[in-house]
Amino acid sequence: MDTQNPKTVPTIDNSTGMLAALIGDGRSLLALVALGLVLSGIFALFLSATGTFLPHDLSFLGMEPRTLCDLHQCRIVHFIFHDRVSFGGTLLAIGTLYLWLVAFPLRLGEEWAWWTLLLSGTIGFLSFLTYLIYGYLDSWHGVATAGLLPLFLGGIWKTHGLLPAQRKGWRSLLQPGMPIELTTRMGFGRICLLFVGAGMALAGSVITILGSTVVFVPQDITYLGFTPAQLNAINLHLVPLIAHDRAGFGGGLACCGLTVLLIVWKTRPTLALWQALLAGGIMGFGCAIGVHYPMHYLIVSHLAPAWAGAAIYATGIICLFPSSADRNHREDTLNKNHQKQREKPLSSPKTTHLFQYKVLRRGL
Repeated sequence: MDTQNPKTVPTIDNSTGMLAALIGDGRSLLALVALGLVLSGIFALFLSATGTFLPHDLSFLGMEPRTLCDLHQCRIVHFIFHDRVSFGGTLLAIGTLYLWLVAFPLRLGEEWAWWTLLLSGTIGFLSFLTYLIYGYLDSWHGVATAGLLPLFLGGIWKTHGLLPAQRKGWRSLLQPGMPIELTTRMGFGRICLLFVGAGMALAGSVITILGSTVVFVPQDITYLGFTPAQLNAINLHLVPLIAHDRAGFGGGLACCGLTVLLIVWKTRPTLALWQALLAGGIMGFGCAIGVHYPMHYLIVSHLAPAWAGAAIYATGIICLFPSSADRNHREDTLNKNHQKQREKPLSSPKTTHLFQYKVLRRGL
């Protein structure tokens, strides 16, 4: 038996129930929400790639997609799937960023991470209610929302216990996690991502409002070859169906933009964060831009904002890549802090835990 490296045997509280053990501190519930969003995004992409309408879509329209495809080079059907692919990309990006929030800052009790999830998730779930304006209830979307909402609320409630005793509340979002320096590579990268995040949040809000009211922008009418009045003449349920997809995408984009904005504003770049932002950007911008090419929706004024946002986002990602020098600097700082702690007189467990929390919070 190795007496020099004894292993600590975990203890089990016999009074803990199975459900409480599975839920734990609540992060598992929020992780399930994130995975649910990822799976929903994959499902939306699969349906769009196969050209499949959901049963309640067909029931609402009262006509087959093949009939719509016979009109003006199938552009009405392509336009519907164009919004759904874009929506699926935002769900994938949001789910990826939520997983990072749950696995890293929320685990360390970072208050801003809890508020980011609360605010972003609230926007996402409330966007479903826009169906009250255009009158089309997507039953499958409703079931998914009803399934994820209790997990989200339960996770938010339970993870509140991870936060420090002295809390700032929503004011924890006001101060940046680190100074923003335009003259440094990392500072410039953060500014790029902050700009894109704010732009996405604003654009998503505008798309949600437009999707719930006028529905189409002039470029859409040019591509479709039909005015709203002509679409109503074809089928009175066409515009409400398109409005549902458009408002859903707008809500997802606003939710994603706010999440990117707050994450970049509040935290110090790390390798894991860089990976999450890279994956989210590829999925989000890749779907939103890429879907336009096979459907031949190539109007420059329509694609230019998305391409500009993608270029600025890519610049920020490149600048934020944690070089070996950055990682070595963090490791050296961490080692120095540990050495100083060992040289200090024995302290109480409370002081030691406070030191460890501060070090982890700084991302060292």
